[in-house]
Amino acid sequence: MSLKYKRWRDLMVDNQLIPRGIVNDDVLSAMREVPRHLFVSEAFKDQAYSDHPLPIGDQQTISQPFMVAEMTQALEPHPEDRVLEVGTGSGYQAAILSRLVFKVYTVERIYRLYRQSQQLFDKLRYFNIASKYTDGTLGWKDEAPFDKIMITAGSPNPPVKLFDQLEIGGLLVVPVGSETSQELMRYKKTEKGIEEENLGGCRFVKLIGKHGWGG
Repeated sequence: MSLKYKRWRDLMVDNQLIPRGIVNDDVLSAMREVPRHLFVSEAFKDQAYSDHPLPIGDQQTISQPFMVAEMTQALEPHPEDRVLEVGTGSGYQAAILSRLVFKVYTVERIYRLYRQSQQLFDKLRYFNIASKYTDGTLGWKDEAPFDKIMITAGSPNPPVKLFDQLEIGGLLVVPVGSETSQELMRYKKTEKGIEEENLGGCRFVKLIGKHGWGG
């Protein structure tokens, strides 16, 4: 069984990621390593490596593999980085990041997903992931500042409050736009202000919270 899933992971990387411009070898290695099928329900295990998002309950999804890889590559992860992820969801994105950085701090507003992902991180021995049950749009002030921040839900506006929790020189990647369509934006915090770059269109579930679409 594990060999089947390993083969599917390799096909996912070779057929979905590399042809679309995922060139970071470390990101590709992490995508080959992390068992995505464990982050979905039993009913969806055989679709886990398909080229589309999947439902995980509570009107949430596990993102398409390519989008996970694209956002991870855009974050330019380094082994010494401390990274904040807003929106744990299934935990898959945090798991990918954990293979690439020093520590991941991930926050989730839905208690079931928070507990489920936390248990899975322990099972997989991904001990460099810290989880918190809270409104993700508030970040994790006690652990700030972070080298990188990733937001895995669509925000109506750039997350100004979270820029305060980002190191100078740090990157923040987030989908910004309407409830149904967003642009994947990368922001860099500099001494002079915030620089932005549009990485292209995407579609995510809504970022719910005080500084998102409202509670």
